[in-house]
Amino acid sequence: MKSVAVLLAPGFEEAEAIVTIDILRRLHIHVETLACAESRAVVSYHNIPLVADATLTERQAHRYDAIVLPGGPQGSINLAASEDVVAFVMAHDNAGKLICPICSAAARVLGGNGLLKGRRYVCSGDLWQSVTDGEYVDAPVVEDGNLISGKGLGRVFDFALTVAARLLGNEAPAREHAEHIYYPW
Repeated sequence: MKSVAVLLAPGFEEAEAIVTIDILRRLHIHVETLACAESRAVVSYHNIPLVADATLTERQAHRYDAIVLPGGPQGSINLAASEDVVAFVMAHDNAGKLICPICSAAARVLGGNGLLKGRRYVCSGDLWQSVTDGEYVDAPVVEDGNLISGKGLGRVFDFALTVAARLLGNEAPAREHAEHIYYPW
């Protein structure tokens, strides 16, 4: 079974995280939420408390098939400022695992730490204007090698279904599930 780590820093965009977790779990992909904080308790962008499965510190040496980085104005800033998050992303990227930022996370976490490595990506708003090591593409979801980026909350279903399809190595289950939830993917 494929495994995914969803990194939750204080201020994370809850809908980007929860919808992605929901879609992946519905397609029988193992998801672990990792708090990028001192404890497993993390408060989201809209002040919704969530208890993660583990802390990033507890899972730092573990390798997943994919890492999901939700946005959120403060959440992506907190992810980008964490040396542990940057090291975790780098280790997974170097191992060829899927790196999956959505919304502001591509620009702030990856672009802000030199982790785009010239790859094509999408992010929210005009954050792309300050990124120098990647190629911005205005699309709902952009794939480039092992990088899958999503534009933002309004495209979270496209993002989650794309991540699921790549992990499964087959679009059919994701397409069937999209029909099941009445989403035109």
